[in-house]
Amino acid sequence: MKEQFLNKLIFQDRILASLLLAGMGDALGAPTEQWTIEEIFKKYGGLVLDFDIPPEDTFAGANAGKRGEVTDDASQMYYLARAMIAADGALDQADWVACLLDWASNSPKASFMGPSTAGIVKALQEGSDTALVGVIGTSRRKMTSVGTTNGAAMRVAPAGLIYPGNIDAACRQALITCLPSHDTNVAISAACSVAAAVSQALVSNNLHDVINGAIEGAHIGEQLASEHARIVAGPQYIARLEMALSIAAEATNDYSFLTRMERMVGNSVLAAESVPAALGVVAYSKGDALRTIALSASIGNDTDSIATMAGSIVGALVGTEKLPQNLIQEFKQANKADFDLDKLALALAAIAGRNHG
Repeated sequence: MKEQFLNKLIFQDRILASLLLAGMGDALGAPTEQWTIEEIFKKYGGLVLDFDIPPEDTFAGANAGKRGEVTDDASQMYYLARAMIAADGALDQADWVACLLDWASNSPKASFMGPSTAGIVKALQEGSDTALVGVIGTSRRKMTSVGTTNGAAMRVAPAGLIYPGNIDAACRQALITCLPSHDTNVAISAACSVAAAVSQALVSNNLHDVINGAIEGAHIGEQLASEHARIVAGPQYIARLEMALSIAAEATNDYSFLTRMERMVGNSVLAAESVPAALGVVAYSKGDALRTIALSASIGNDTDSIATMAGSIVGALVGTEKLPQNLIQEFKQANKADFDLDKLALALAAIAGRNHG
């Protein structure tokens, strides 16, 4: 009983740290989204280390985003956490669709919605066939870009948070949150990789274990996709992940690391680019919480999504004491009207403790 109680306390702290660092990364990357690495380094004199007001040439700025606020990335993650709590850790497809529609209708961040999610939400709201979204001509084949973005991976962390150390279960829960919007092998492999890394981080103090968990999750995701989704042409997640990890291992300074990652792996909204880049940042930052989100916010292009994913993994590994304390209060203040992360962490920890026990 005492060990179970201690596990719950540890899980609660690490879950809270995951939610916090993901959100802080999202907010840190919002003002630099779509910028180049060169533009970011010129404005900030190096890595982005503090919150800023998103300018008008970013999605957050164009939608009146404020300093320290999350975007659609962490917002969807927090809505998913709420839905998992409401389902007592047994989220099914109907629960997830209801959660997605709730977010789309009620979250002020839904105006940032990504392309894969937007098409499916529109079909669900209209009651039309989601299988026809992105279909080419009269065939059942879809445009390759449909369902291959990073929307599922950016929100998926709660699937790992409720299954500490159980990578297979985390991946199966992640699969549910991929459908119907991200029904491809690339998106599912990427989402399972993030969920698996988060799951492993909750029960480990070793970054190497977490990276191995991400690799294992990617392979499980590929298998799940072969059974439940579409196999698409183009770059594959696992191949890009291997490349990202090699770049992280070889890098000698921050600027060369970021530019090589951009040029060789990519940093766009595509799951085969931004998700491996996020894992590359996790490996390169060596578990340092502030550097994780600072590097992610400085990598250019889809900075907020990359920072959300990388932050969720490293937060789960290091716990709240190792988070950038100077950013926490401002972040909580900026988002308190929408989310109570302490309350979410407490409820998720209860489910995690039960699943781990």
